[in-house]
Amino acid sequence: MAHESEQSLLDQHKEKHFTAGEIVRDIIIGVSDGLTVPFALAAGLSGANASSSIILTAGIAEVAAGAISMGLGGYLAAKSESDHYMRELKREEEEIISVPDTEAAEIAEILSQYGIQPHEYSPVVSALRKNPQAWLNFMMKFELGLEKPDPRRALQSAFTIATAYILGGFVPLVPYMLIPIARKAVVASVVVTILALLIFGFAKGYFTGNRPFRSAFETALIGAVASAAAFGLAKAVQG
Repeated sequence: MAHESEQSLLDQHKEKHFTAGEIVRDIIIGVSDGLTVPFALAAGLSGANASSSIILTAGIAEVAAGAISMGLGGYLAAKSESDHYMRELKREEEEIISVPDTEAAEIAEILSQYGIQPHEYSPVVSALRKNPQAWLNFMMKFELGLEKPDPRRALQSAFTIATAYILGGFVPLVPYMLIPIARKAVVASVVVTILALLIFGFAKGYFTGNRPFRSAFETALIGAVASAAAFGLAKAVQG
């Protein structure tokens, strides 16, 4: 009856935590680079007096290459996390079998750090020793601070980052598709991209719990500085 009562209380109290952190992180990485890098490239080529068609061609090539590179980077990063987890899991399994008393002492040490007294944590240690899988899960989470990764995480990360990069990358290139004169297109590209950076920065701040307006300003500033540097460098080299 006590278990049913506790479950009822949990059902009534559903905490609203944000659980899509990894996906949001991938989107932020992809869109942030997607908006900034092609924007700086287009601005730099505009500074070199390239035509809109050349800038557009170079921009599309960069977006394609960048999406592949960023997606691959996301895949390898997620795969490395998964491989690390599996290595630590195997090591922890071996230690539970070979040195169970040491591992049990580690449980006691972990629980004592939360202010739990020996007479209170002793039954917990005994219960975990009788359940090897629960023991292993406890050690992975509380000793090593590792959560079991989603086996689909690597592919999801690659796809999310690459897609976000493409979506972000085409924003500064759209004006060059519509305006054949590069010096006019670059002005439109600056306006559109800065606006997109402000919106993206605000959304990033909102979802990550930071101050949205400050995040919007910082994100737009970084994009503006990058494009201005590329434009000025191209002008300096040309001159």
